[in-house]
Amino acid sequence: MNIYVGNLSYEVTEDELRQEFAAFGEVTSVRIITDRYTGRPRGFGFVEMSTSSEGEAAIAGLNGKTLKDRTLNVSEARPRSDSRSNWSYGDRRGGGSGGGRERRY
Repeated sequence: MNIYVGNLSYEVTEDELRQEFAAFGEVTSVRIITDRYTGRPRGFGFVEMSTSSEGEAAIAGLNGKTLKDRTLNVSEARPRSDSRSNWSYGDRRGGGSGGGRERRY
C-alpha cells in the first residue's frame, strides 16, 4: 500500500520516517520528495507498506501525530495525474487561436 505523508518537517530523514512506520509493519520503501533545483525537501513524501492492513494501521496510528514539531497528514496515496494531459495545443488544422472554422484564401 502506498501512503502519502504530508506536513513533514524539513529536518525529518527517510530513516526516521521508516522507523515511525515500521512500528505498524514491514516498510518496503520510503521517499521524501525534494525540489529538483535546490535539492531541499518539499515537506512531503511517500511510504510503501507490504500489506494493506499494515498500511491502514499506520494511517490510523500516525495521522495527526506530531513529529519534530509538525502534525503529520497521513493518508492513502492517490494515483498521480499528469497535468500535461489537460493542456490544449490549439486547433488541429494549424491555427493556435481556435475559432472552429477553417479559413480559405
